[in-house]
Amino acid sequence: MNKPFAQHRYEISRIEAFSDAVFAFAVTLLVVSLEVPKTFNELMAAMRGFLAFAICFILLFQVWWRHHTFFRRYGLEDAFTIAMTGCLLFVVLFYVYPLKFLFTIVVKQFTGGELILHRPDGTSEPIMADAQAPRLMQVYGLAVIAVFAVFALLYLHAYRKRGELKLTPLEAFLTKESVLSNLGIALIGVLSISIATVGGPRWVPISGFSYALIGFWEWGLGTWERRQRHRLG
Repeated sequence: MNKPFAQHRYEISRIEAFSDAVFAFAVTLLVVSLEVPKTFNELMAAMRGFLAFAICFILLFQVWWRHHTFFRRYGLEDAFTIAMTGCLLFVVLFYVYPLKFLFTIVVKQFTGGELILHRPDGTSEPIMADAQAPRLMQVYGLAVIAVFAVFALLYLHAYRKRGELKLTPLEAFLTKESVLSNLGIALIGVLSISIATVGGPRWVPISGFSYALIGFWEWGLGTWERRQRHRLG
């Protein structure tokens, strides 16, 4: 009970229960195949999509965990929180297939998989042309911006209600830190889109690797948090 937010315990609300159902449905859409493979070759073809599925699952789980943490901390159910949650769920569902498409291509590039689509009529075509790669990074970047901008707004809303929620100074600081954490990730999404747009296909790898900055950003915030925890006792 001495830990931050430990005294704030809230029952699962209807909006949180609905959100859990939407996240579960989004994971279902990521499943490699809804049909059980009938041959060993079909099984191997399905297993080749496992790594891309795992990456997408981890990313969705991270979004769900941030949403879960917010409701466990504050338990807000006002109009703004419901509206922002609706926006978040819409973005999650809309971007499930682009997310899976992107990481399927990334995994194939790193594992030497074939980037050619073979149609039943015998024709074939590239899964994605080089000129289309910047647009794909723009689509992914917009998803990152939308998701983490919503989280930043949710935590900013909670911070403004810190008096009503009776947050301690440490809890208020951690809430403000969460605003900065999510806002920073959204801005990294803006940076990635800018690199892909200005640099074109040549700079797409740089656009992708720019998301590694998230680790440095979170590390910096973690260092700041430890100092503030010491100062606030």
